Amino acid sequence: MNAAMAILCLIWGFNFVIMKLGNGAFPPGEFATLRFLTGSFVLLGVCVMKKIPLPNKSDFKWLVLCGLFQTAYFNIAIQISLNYISAGLSSVLTYSMPLFLSIMAHKWIPGERLTVRKMFGILIGIVGLFLAMNIRLGGSIWIMFLALSSAISWAIANLLFKLKLKHCDTIQFTTWQMTIGTVGLLIYTLSFEHGESHWGFMPVVYILFSGIIASALAFVMWNQILRRTEASKASISLLIVPIVGVISGYIFLDENLSIVTLAGIMLVLVGIWIVNSKNTQETNKNVSRDVDKAL
Repeated sequence: MNAAMAILCLIWGFNFVIMKLGNGAFPPGEFATLRFLTGSFVLLGVCVMKKIPLPNKSDFKWLVLCGLFQTAYFNIAIQISLNYISAGLSSVLTYSMPLFLSIMAHKWIPGERLTVRKMFGILIGIVGLFLAMNIRLGGSIWIMFLALSSAISWAIANLLFKLKLKHCDTIQFTTWQMTIGTVGLLIYTLSFEHGESHWGFMPVVYILFSGIIASALAFVMWNQILRRTEASKASISLLIVPIVGVISGYIFLDENLSIVTLAGIMLVLVGIWIVNSKNTQETNKNVSRDVDKAL
């Protein structure tokens, strides 16, 4: 599981660079649509080859909601924000998702209570977010909140999966929520975007990497991890994604890596770590309880 999460974080972190480059060849919504259309076709093919059945009718409404939150809105918000802010900053805002998921889990997922320690971590994370946002305000604060809303949208989809769809086959769930979400992306693109597309070898590479590796493969991996692990525990490992995004943007896109940016990012990461980690006292209680049961 650790190796899978490490690979997942590397893929998603570097994919912010790919998405930024993809925005140079396609309008943002069109690139997101092409990306997830590719991923959907790949996963549908896998379902056919593995003879994975269609979802239950009772699950369909939840798949629609997950598709709209996790694929449609989530990616429209990211692609648009990448046109105005750096790949590194966008990754930090998007991967603040564990903060919001922890708050939601407190209310709706049994056993994931929001302790004083977690609340302290959330406050640190919010301070870090505002510090990072102040770097590039420039009259476009709505873009910052748009990128931040992608994190909230993703957190809602993860919560719905844990509460309503955890019984589904991982590939089945990923395939159908992605396919449904792609329909939403397609409707948005046809209705609101009118930019030019510039096809070529590298733009096709961007689509294939984002569609097959960063969408089909990565989301199957994430949903498998999320299904087997508590929401807060699973999300803690996503700390590494903003770091990979920032480093990738610095190396491949020549983006700025200032001290203020690093300070904001570090506060966000510290906040997320505090929210999702258990303190020593809680751990000792769990150990003592296990010992008592054994005796």
